[in-house]
Amino acid sequence: MIVKKSISIVFIVLLFFFSACKSAKVNSNGALNTKISTKQVIKNSNKSKSKFKTLSGRIKIELQEENKSQSYSLSMRMEKDKTIWMSKLGIVKAIITPTRVAFYNKLDNTYFDGDFAFLSDLLGIELDFYKVQSLLLGEPLFELNEKEYEASVHEKSYMLTPKKQQELFELFLLFNPSHFKMDSQQITQDKEGRHLEVNYKTYQNIEDEILPEHIKVNALEQGESLIINLEFKSIELNKKMNFPFKIPSGFNAIEF
Repeated sequence: MIVKKSISIVFIVLLFFFSACKSAKVNSNGALNTKISTKQVIKNSNKSKSKFKTLSGRIKIELQEENKSQSYSLSMRMEKDKTIWMSKLGIVKAIITPTRVAFYNKLDNTYFDGDFAFLSDLLGIELDFYKVQSLLLGEPLFELNEKEYEASVHEKSYMLTPKKQQELFELFLLFNPSHFKMDSQQITQDKEGRHLEVNYKTYQNIEDEILPEHIKVNALEQGESLIINLEFKSIELNKKMNFPFKIPSGFNAIEF
């Protein structure tokens, strides 16, 4: 089961979103234009993409699986297009780059050190660093082409769907009408009984950057579900930082 096998990977890949105590919340009640074109949605989405160089802060994560619930508080650092890093008091550390996905846990002396090819095979969806980064910044997971998508209005959002859904999965992208970051990204794999839904509950303005504030991730496979709630605090942008990471000797590799 993907929910059972990938909880540690989800813990890394989906752990980064932004909340700041001193930042202003963003109004998400923009007026909808029922005649908006696919070209307009994509153009506005591209304009809204994050431009910061580095980001640091703390993140609260709550994992809910069946009747179990776990909460974590982590330090997080990010260098856009290069590195995503996090640490829990130096006991658990994780790092993601365009060529590497790795973490270690000093509580049980285990580690994982792999790449996105492995994750793509495990999850059944092609992943890379930039797709993950876009997901975390409230931006579309896939590159958008107006010839391949069609626009519509869905409740309080603009929605883009492929004119021809892919054979492996169906994709639904919902955009916020105020700032054209994502309201929701949904991927369904009917044959495998899988559904991933990332809902961006609220956004905020930090130094003129529109960033998600509260994220809720729902992962479902054949009746088993995993829910991840993310909340970020004390965010700072464009500060100098480093990303220390070295797997201790003697640790045991995790196998999935």
